[in-house]
Amino acid sequence: MLASSKTPRWIKAEREGIHLPTIDWWIDPSRPAANALVTHGHADHARGGHGQVWATCATRDIIALRYGTPTGGRDLDYNEPLDIGDSITATFVPAGHVLGSAQILLERQGERIIVTGDYKRRPDPTCLPFQPTPCDILITEATFALPIFTHPPIEREIARLLAAREANPDRCILIGAYALGKAQRIIAELRRAGYHETIWLHGAMVAMCELYERHGIEFGALALVSEASREALKGQIIVCPPSSLNSAWARRLPDPINAMASGWMRVRQRAVQRNVELPLIISDHCDWNELTGTILELSPEETWITHGREDALLHWCAQHQMRARALDLVGREEDDTG
Repeated sequence: MLASSKTPRWIKAEREGIHLPTIDWWIDPSRPAANALVTHGHADHARGGHGQVWATCATRDIIALRYGTPTGGRDLDYNEPLDIGDSITATFVPAGHVLGSAQILLERQGERIIVTGDYKRRPDPTCLPFQPTPCDILITEATFALPIFTHPPIEREIARLLAAREANPDRCILIGAYALGKAQRIIAELRRAGYHETIWLHGAMVAMCELYERHGIEFGALALVSEASREALKGQIIVCPPSSLNSAWARRLPDPINAMASGWMRVRQRAVQRNVELPLIISDHCDWNELTGTILELSPEETWITHGREDALLHWCAQHQMRARALDLVGREEDDTG
């Protein structure tokens, strides 16, 4: 592997997150910090207890819903430069991951560093698309950084979902989907595919769907499962947290077909372990080809890799004569947000 050469003094990868030591600002810190730039609202990136929180309006609203309103900081518009000290400017650019998600462009005296947070390159009706941004150092996630991970078109997975519903009129389709991002994308893609019947929700999904609607995302008719009889739910589509798929709550439904929407459904054993009858390979992260394609497109002088399968992407970078290094950040674990 090519030796690492670019380590500007004003940025440091520490266990707790990306640190700007000359001003003591952090990006997605895993512990409370006085000043935190936050890429998006998922729990492994956004946490409570920070002093000042700087994020997009939607992300700050998500943080307020989950952890309470931040005591300081403010909303930032996409592509709005923010001078944060020591000649460092931070700019949030769309990441295409979930509502409000952003990459953070850091600039200082001509050096440009992009922290992607989590991102995807596929279209998503619930958030702005990824904005490719030239940089000297790319700090990229690697959640699905193995060649086996190639995500199919979402249209194919939605068609499989609707076909299963059509073939089983006396059963319901119960979709396990993470409450922030995945659930809303599933609903929006069902609407885009022409499904306009009521979509039923587990109670845990309601607050986040309402937040999305306040930000202008239209979902059509939604209703709580608790408001319907067992008979009325036959042939219906229900969205719930993944943890509810095999719960006592789910056993009250009419013979549910367990589905789960995640990039991890590419791994058959994971579907078997979760008792998933209808695995839907729908991810809010890049697959292998999109990760490597992004690196080729941006052609940074160096790539820093975190949050996933760093070794495979390191090896790929070495094969392509591109400088790279792996970061060791805490709190970046596999979960149901994939």
